[in-house]
Amino acid sequence: FWTVVLLGLSYTVIIYSKLLFNKFMSILKIGISSRALFDLKDSHKIFKEKGIEEYAKYQRKNEDNALKKGVAFALVEKLLRMNKPKKKIVEVILLSRNSSDTGLRIFNSIEKNNLDITRAVFSGGESPFPYVDALDIDLFLSADVNDVKVAVENNIAAAHIFTDNYKPST
Repeated sequence: FWTVVLLGLSYTVIIYSKLLFNKFMSILKIGISSRALFDLKDSHKIFKEKGIEEYAKYQRKNEDNALKKGVAFALVEKLLRMNKPKKKIVEVILLSRNSSDTGLRIFNSIEKNNLDITRAVFSGGESPFPYVDALDIDLFLSADVNDVKVAVENNIAAAHIFTDNYKPST
């Protein structure tokens, strides 16, 4: 008798929870940096050692060469797979310090990997953090520890994605 009552109550709670989720929950928005999504180690090295102009030349020259998958690529794929054809529950938004010009290679790589990422911010060398709040992002994942610190200081859930020793799988 008690088991049936308890099962009945928990079943009711589960149904009630699903109804609340469907009625009040919005899409989970995850902001991710381009260096967390793709392996930009070589590009970033050029930027650090030779400056923005050489970096921009390198990106334009290689814009049709797809980038290798980065540390957080598999996570993003799995999160996007949670979406159903008529029910989107996760949105991933790219946040990048690239300009729209140098960011073309990143968008080409998104397309070649069939990632359902349709929105992006290219901040032209500045921190993309100010857009996190404007886009109502729930979780910010970045390879830049300083951007993560600023996010956390502003009460936004964030995580630093370590890319230094990452070796992409083939």
